[in-house]
Amino acid sequence: MHYNGASTRSHQICVMRPVRTPCIGVCSTTSFGDRICRGCKRSNVEVIHWNQYTEAEKQAVQARINKLTSQIMADKFRIVSLNLLEQVLQDFRIFYDPDLSPYFWLHQLLQKHLYRIGSLADVGVDLQPAFRGQDVRDILLLINEQLQVLREAHYERYQAR
Repeated sequence: MHYNGASTRSHQICVMRPVRTPCIGVCSTTSFGDRICRGCKRSNVEVIHWNQYTEAEKQAVQARINKLTSQIMADKFRIVSLNLLEQVLQDFRIFYDPDLSPYFWLHQLLQKHLYRIGSLADVGVDLQPAFRGQDVRDILLLINEQLQVLREAHYERYQAR
């Protein structure tokens, strides 16, 4: 089953569950003093104040990161088997929010566990034609650079005042 970006979950009833931290345990805001975390892509302000945010504020941060990440990831990867991707996430004991895009899940998986993945086919993923033949590590670096630029621009516009 190819994932085309459409929601795979039913959203007939909107129940706001507590928003989990997007932290993936690779925090560069506290380790290196970065303004934007290289792991979760939150600003240092968002990392520091996360526990003080309301659920709606947390949801807004998560939605922004999910949207940016998903758009950039979908440009470079194609999810061929959503079931296989979910199985790998479960096998690696990686929490994934079913309300977020599978492309967001894939980014988290690659960020932390690329070294454990033999091939993209093993996780139900393929590269988009324009990126076939390129090293996944190089593509991930490109993705993270693109996310960093977008997050820096957002930070400058809305948080650096």
